Amino acid sequence: MRDVIKHGLTLFCILAPLAANAGDTLGKIRDSQTMTFAYRETAPFSYTNENKQIVGYSIDMCQKIAEAVKRELKLPNLKVQYLAVDSATRFSSIIEGKADMECGSTTNNAERRTRVAFTVPHFFSSVRMIVKTGSGIKNWADLRGKTIATTKSTTTIDLVNERSNVRSLNIKVLEAKDDAEAFAFVEQGKADAYAMDDVLLYSLRSTAKNPAAYAVLGDPLSIEPYSLMLRKDDPAFKKLVDREMVRLVNDGELQKTYSYWFTQPNGPKGSNLNMPMGYLLRDSLQYPSDKTAQ
Repeated sequence: MRDVIKHGLTLFCILAPLAANAGDTLGKIRDSQTMTFAYRETAPFSYTNENKQIVGYSIDMCQKIAEAVKRELKLPNLKVQYLAVDSATRFSSIIEGKADMECGSTTNNAERRTRVAFTVPHFFSSVRMIVKTGSGIKNWADLRGKTIATTKSTTTIDLVNERSNVRSLNIKVLEAKDDAEAFAFVEQGKADAYAMDDVLLYSLRSTAKNPAAYAVLGDPLSIEPYSLMLRKDDPAFKKLVDREMVRLVNDGELQKTYSYWFTQPNGPKGSNLNMPMGYLLRDSLQYPSDKTAQ
């Protein structure tokens, strides 16, 4: 991995010094001596633990970046504060400057890159669904005439509607404000299934009262690369963020953090997702880039 810079990472200008002009985000951080992270309750990426602390895999990435900002701006007393957002307000929090970064489970795709910027993906997920065990649902075709829950302002809604239209399934879509409400719809029988990125479904299942009562299944509808989100058109801040993300990959810190959150009992209520790093993420980390195929 030490050969990363030699293989196409010039787009990051990793070795170039940061511009003297710190840019809007870095300037704001310097003046306020505070860095603001937007987060939403999507364990194990970002969530509030039993001690009322904001923790998670993505939060750990952002904390590392905060340390890099502290070093760059020489702010030993830099403070970090958190802004709670949902699936819709996460974008406005960045665009309107309410938060400096969003630390969660947001998909990096072409449409979103017209409004915001992303750094190197730190996770790859696929869209599947969670249903009650014994429901008789095994794949998407079994949802004909049934109700499926999705979360507002996510890429999943279009995928579900496309599958429904192509296969003439006549699926009714029930939108929820967040992941917890969408899963509750399934628990309460208001929806037959909840479609979302599989890792979030496994997380919800792991903390249910009876995990065995639910199953994650269905052919993957898409591949979702997750990246930390930041404001568009702020090259100085993005350069710093990209450089730190590449360092985390090269030094093996990202890989260790992944193992902590996905292969050990460190999730909500001591849950273990038992999800070894998949080949898509493992291969992408050989040549880290903020560009994705989407």
